[in-house]
Formats: sequence, structure tokens, C-alpha cells
Amino acid sequence: MGISLNPATLLSGQGLDISSLVSEILSQSSGQMTVWQGEQTSLQSQAGDLGVINSALTNLATAVTALADPLGALTAQAANSSNTSVLTATATTSAAAGTHTIAVSNLATAGAVYTNDFAGGASASILPNGATSGQIDLQIGGSTGTTTPITITPGSNDTLTTLASYINSQNLGVNASVVTDANGSRLALVSQNTGSAGALAITTNNTSLVFNTPTGGANAQLTIDGVPYASASNTVTGAIPGVTINVANTSSGNPIQLTVGPDTAQSTTAINNFVSAYNQVISDINQETAFNSATNSQGPLGSDSSVAQLQSSLLTDAAYAVSGNGGDVNLAALGINTNNDGTLTVDSTQLNAALASNPAAVQNFFQNTASTGFANSFHTDLTNQTDLTQGVLNVDLAQNKAEQADVAKSISNFQALLTTRQAALTAEFAAVNASLQAYPLLLQQVTETLGTLGSGSSGSTGSSAPTLTSGL
Repeated sequence: MGISLNPATLLSGQGLDISSLVSEILSQSSGQMTVWQGEQTSLQSQAGDLGVINSALTNLATAVTALADPLGALTAQAANSSNTSVLTATATTSAAAGTHTIAVSNLATAGAVYTNDFAGGASASILPNGATSGQIDLQIGGSTGTTTPITITPGSNDTLTTLASYINSQNLGVNASVVTDANGSRLALVSQNTGSAGALAITTNNTSLVFNTPTGGANAQLTIDGVPYASASNTVTGAIPGVTINVANTSSGNPIQLTVGPDTAQSTTAINNFVSAYNQVISDINQETAFNSATNSQGPLGSDSSVAQLQSSLLTDAAYAVSGNGGDVNLAALGINTNNDGTLTVDSTQLNAALASNPAAVQNFFQNTASTGFANSFHTDLTNQTDLTQGVLNVDLAQNKAEQADVAKSISNFQALLTTRQAALTAEFAAVNASLQAYPLLLQQVTETLGTLGSGSSGSTGSSAPTLTSGL
């Protein structure tokens, strides 16, 4: 489409709207710029879509790794107590399956000793009248334990408050405090350790304090499958290999049943996490590649061969099968079925039944020592698919980035060219505009000159032409 100008306006002295004229000329030359900008927008959109799928693929790789981990959820053991108010337990993967009978007759306790209320209060001296010093001998660990003399010095540690602070500063393995209530103040010493090693006793005391009989400092006492067991802590390790028992109460003559076996809850969670992560990747791919019959067009990544390759690979991985294995040969055998769109659905009843009846077979389907299980194979493929330099989507993203850089360079170069042309056109039209703006004045001058020539013959009455004379 050409550019039209109004001659009447141009010749009136108004001149040209140079900025608008130059912009209109350049706009007719910027069709390629529009094409490049469209390409740039499309590439940026595709990069975002690829990034979303790649992120979901990374999450899937994490979920599959958990299923392939020989020390992960599928090999986890659980220890279940028949009475959790008495004891609970945890098990490592090395724990052997089985049921144990446990009776708790005594809890491990920390040794404690405290004084009677001191009449003078927390800030009065605990030394007898006239005494210039005193001593308290504290024994820790029972009759064979260590005895530590605590020297009392006036003005230094001769009050309940200063004595408690002094004992704590000595790092003896006890916590000292002053307990104040309606009856008065007293010194309390509590061992930092439970069991016999934390038993306390006062063997010497020549202060005004009166110590009560020590309490606590006893080991936990259990019988495990009929075998007596003592523990300095209420956290019992080593009694059952691979199992840690946490004692909270005595069993009052009622033995507790502790069952050790596969942790089906962890297995179920790991499998469901895999299905969820897998479905997210497949759903993302479907959304970006699906054909829209309303617009008669494919999704943004419909023609992307890398995405199609990834989709095909994932569907193949999900169809992986092993042989034998007690019938648990593929996902469908565990109640994990493939939908028409490629996503998976878990039949929880069937999966729970498989885990309950033969957890070893379920584990062997996903992973085994030969690394030929479902998760082993899937993990190998995903390791390749998510490689930072060779992974299919990472390669695609790198190519997309390079193409964006090329388009951006083309746009930049073209913009520079348009800027140069704009400057040249502006200068050219400025010169033309100067002439056009001068036209009315020039026309006026010509008109005035012609008018002057006409007035020289206006007084003649004859009809003959004027006679020219020379100076000769």
C-alpha cells in the first residue's frame, strides 16, 4: 500500500509531519520483524512448557530411585507394639521378621536427692553458726561410684542459690537447683543420667542442710522372650538385633507383643508417590501435544520429536515385566493399571493384598540383586533421560536456547538497520520539508514581481506597443 500526500496541505507552508511519515515508511518494511518476534514468542513458550515437563521428569526420577533403593522403603522393617502406652519400637532393614514377648517390670530412672526446707531461705548461709567452712561429699554411680567433695566457703557458695550455681559449674553430671514453694526453699540434685550409673548419695555433710534419702538411679528391667534384660536407659538397643525399644511404662504383669516385619505403609507410600509422579509427566506431555479438534491444531509441543520420544520411552518403561516371581510380574499384577491416556490408576485393595501376602515378591518385582527389576530398569532409563547434557529434554532446551539467541540477534541487527534508515529518511525529508515550507514565501515574491511588471503599462491610452529606445 502506497503513501499519499495532500498537495494543498504541502503547498500551504505547513510542510511534512516527518516523524509520522518516516514511521509509516518503516512500518511497511518491518514485516520480517513481526515474523521474528512471533518466532521468539513461540520459542519462549515452548521453553517454558519443556521446563515444566523436565521438572516433573526429575520428580519422577526421584520417586523411581526410592523404589530402586536397596535400603529404601521397600526393604524397610516396622516394629509394632500391642500396647504403645508401655513401649514402642523402630526397626532397621537388618531386623529379622518375627514376634517377641516383652514384659517391663521397672523403668530406668535418674538418681535424685534433695534437702528439707531450709529455714533461712535461699539467700541465707547454710553453715552452722561459727563455722568457717563446710563440706558435702556427693557420690555418683552407687557404692562403687565416684565421690566428689564439695567445699563450702563463706561468701562464695554458702547459700542455696550460690551452692546450686557452684555445683552446676563443676560439671559433675548432676543438675542442681533451688526449689521454692509455700513451705520454703530446698536444694535439689538430679543426675543427668538414668540407671545405676546415675544413682546419687550424700556420704558426708557438715552443713545446716538436711538431705533426704536418695531416690531413683535404677536400671530398666525387662524380660524379652523370657530372657532378663537390664538397661541403663529407657531406650533399649541390642536386645533384639536391628530393633530399638522405647520403654514408657511398666507392663503390670501383662506381656507386650512386639511384631517385626516389612513396613507395608512405607512401601505403599513409595509406590503411590511413583504413580503420582509418573502421571504428572504423562499428563503434562498429553496437555502440550494433544490435538485440538475445535482449532484443528496440535498443542505447542505437538511436533516436538524429543517430547514424542520421551513419551514413547515412558510408556515402554511402564509396561516392563519380569518372569515368574509368584505371579507379580508387572504393574497390573499389583493392581496398578494403565488408562487410555497413558496414566496409571492404583487399586489400593489389590496392592495392599499383594503387600500383605507376599511382600518379598513385591520387592523383587521392583528391585533385585541382579538389577533387573522394574524400578532398576526404569531408574537406568531415567538416568539417561535426565542427564544434564545428554538428556532428551535438556538437549531440546539447549537447542531452543540457541534458536532464541539467533532470533534475538536477527531482531537486534534488523532494529539497528531500521535505526540507520530512520536517521537517513529523517534527514532526507527534513531537506524536502525546508523547501516546502519556503514555497509560500517564494510564491508571494513571484506574484509581487509579476504585479510590478503589469503596473508599468497601465497609463497608456494608445493602442500601439511601447517603443524601446537605446542610449545610442
